[in-house]
Amino acid sequence: MPAKPNYWLVKSEPDCFSIQHLARSPRQTTCWSGVRNYQARNFMRAMQVGDRVLFYHSSTDPPAVAGTATVVRAAYPDTTALDSKDDHYDPKATRENPIWDMVDLRFEQAFDEPIAIGVLREQASLSNMELLKRGSRLSVQPVRADEFAIVLRLAAQGPGSKMAAAKPKPAAKAGTSATRKAKRASKPKTSSTRRK
Repeated sequence: MPAKPNYWLVKSEPDCFSIQHLARSPRQTTCWSGVRNYQARNFMRAMQVGDRVLFYHSSTDPPAVAGTATVVRAAYPDTTALDSKDDHYDPKATRENPIWDMVDLRFEQAFDEPIAIGVLREQASLSNMELLKRGSRLSVQPVRADEFAIVLRLAAQGPGSKMAAAKPKPAAKAGTSATRKAKRASKPKTSSTRRK
């Protein structure tokens, strides 16, 4: 019997590499290189082919889960650490001891409407999600199966339902109608790196 997949979240600045970039990549696949945090690296080393991944847009307004991907190659040496011209070059890395690893991810889906972090915070069932913990900054994080399912359900409900989940609608007074307007601003920050 095939092993059940594990679930993960990876962060990327959309100006550098977004879910749309992944969708347009050859074979809709990319190597997830450039991770330079030991704990995040160790999480990648635990990834197996078939694991599913939430793709999170960071350093944008608002940060949001933008879609999903699938692990199609388990961890192997990150060659960008050996390239002195690469932003993620590490002079301590060698071919004998590359230190850093990467995995290959394949595009699965882009959500019609990214799920903003504020919407996630309003879900009581996500209160223990690693992403939402104070001080959580890792670019690769584990996600529980039930958390992954909740995020997918939010994505399927559409923006109207997600807004209702994020902020309960007040009762309308007699003779009036309650309306709501959603303003979304995009103020991406530029950076020479997409992951840490």
